[in-house]
Amino acid sequence: MVDRDQEYVEFVAAASASLRRTAFLVCGDWHRADDVVQDALCKLYRSWAKVDRDGNPLAYARRTVVNAALDSGRRPWRREVPTADLPTDRSSSYDDPAVGHADRDEVLTALATLAPRQRACVVLRYYEDLSVEQTAQILGCSEGTVKSQAARGLDTLRTAIDQVRRIGRPA
Repeated sequence: MVDRDQEYVEFVAAASASLRRTAFLVCGDWHRADDVVQDALCKLYRSWAKVDRDGNPLAYARRTVVNAALDSGRRPWRREVPTADLPTDRSSSYDDPAVGHADRDEVLTALATLAPRQRACVVLRYYEDLSVEQTAQILGCSEGTVKSQAARGLDTLRTAIDQVRRIGRPA
């Protein structure tokens, strides 16, 4: 039991940052992403004895995170108004290499316009760089569904980013 717990702790230490990024990209909110990852890691711990650690426990964990993110969006208390307009409380010493990159903001804003399933497909396929087969397995759908959802999602992203760039240009 101690070895199993130690394996779990080591896995969480190695995978939690990646899982948190995936959760954020799927749900669009860092606080909600933290909640999703915590829920998923609790579920993962309960089934850790059954997880094939010689296989790919990260794929299992990623699937748990994506499912938890999609499920959490269906809950009534998640229909709250986003707090994106609130000022952030970051100190100037915060060392985020992505701060100030306008393209990142455009993509995150555009991702928020996607339907949850399309967003999950786009994140898994193009951010996590998973194959169509792996994405279908994680989402529990057919490969054709992944292809169509990803294609529609990319079209929506292109349109949203083009609109943001047109609006943002000086006249």
